[in-house]
Amino acid sequence: MRLLIQVINMKMVFYEVEPWQEEYLQKTLEGHELYFYENCLSSPDVVEVDEVGDAEVLSTMGRGHHPNKAALDRFSNLKFIALRCTGFDHVDLKECKRRNIPVSNVPAYGDNTVAEQGFCLLLALMRRFPQYNSMVAAEDFSVGPIGFDLKGKTLGIVGAGRIGLYAIKIGRGFGMDVLAYDIIFNDFARETLGYEYVSLEELLKNSDVISLHAPYNKYTHHMINKDNIRLIKPGAVLVNTARGAIIELGALKQALEEGIFGGAALDVIEGEELLLKDRTQLSQEETEILEQVLSIVRRDNVVFTPHIAYYTKEAAERILDTTIANIKAFVEGHPQNVVSKT
Repeated sequence: MRLLIQVINMKMVFYEVEPWQEEYLQKTLEGHELYFYENCLSSPDVVEVDEVGDAEVLSTMGRGHHPNKAALDRFSNLKFIALRCTGFDHVDLKECKRRNIPVSNVPAYGDNTVAEQGFCLLLALMRRFPQYNSMVAAEDFSVGPIGFDLKGKTLGIVGAGRIGLYAIKIGRGFGMDVLAYDIIFNDFARETLGYEYVSLEELLKNSDVISLHAPYNKYTHHMINKDNIRLIKPGAVLVNTARGAIIELGALKQALEEGIFGGAALDVIEGEELLLKDRTQLSQEETEILEQVLSIVRRDNVVFTPHIAYYTKEAAERILDTTIANIKAFVEGHPQNVVSKT
């Protein structure tokens, strides 16, 4: 017997979509009623609620989007949220569950992409690109601050999952020794790539470069904090392409000011969402947090990119392909890649 699946046409709204992505989605989701916006869901400029308020499918990214109760209240008929990202800490999953709205993510799309960005930032930091850029801009072409080699240094990987393992491969390619901290041991990867599992404390004490690749949840919130930064090997470098709040903002600022960290290569930072907000609308507390963020990213021993480690054409296409598959699976009645609160 042949099983017939009835596909239901639905109204769908996508936020933060570029023109080429819109074209891509239109071709693959033909037959559905699609709406596209370049702005974030949480942007004050997005006022088109009347035409999409009854949308059944909502698709957002992790940067600048906050599917919380206030946002969900804007949609009277929402049945599914398709995240175009891996992380889901910005989503109010409890509220979604109460409303019986499943949320799907993209579990994997850019292991190499994010790891490559981390090393791009790290190399820029180690070879003093920020300082040399400033010198060249001022038409100073003299020899300035001296750089450092990666070969022979110890790389500490916090979170040896898919992205962390790829970072280990790159680090080993540079001739680095590697320590890893994770709650799950992968003996095959350890033997194949040649690294050692250690405790977080041992990693902090012995790493020249500390690279964060852990997911963000209640267990990894402020994993690196004011209590344990004193364990860090003096002058070590921090790389964070995971989530900002894995390291406490105040601890990061203190570690940079006191020379505990010799520098930081950051694609994410706690409080980064405030960089996208209208600064005249911030509370006093938010303003103080933003000032800390800006004081960090403006330092000449910090390299910062605004949460774009995922952002390559190849990775973006993989994100869209998985998102489309997630949407089609939901429409056909068997949601996939559904996330839950940890």
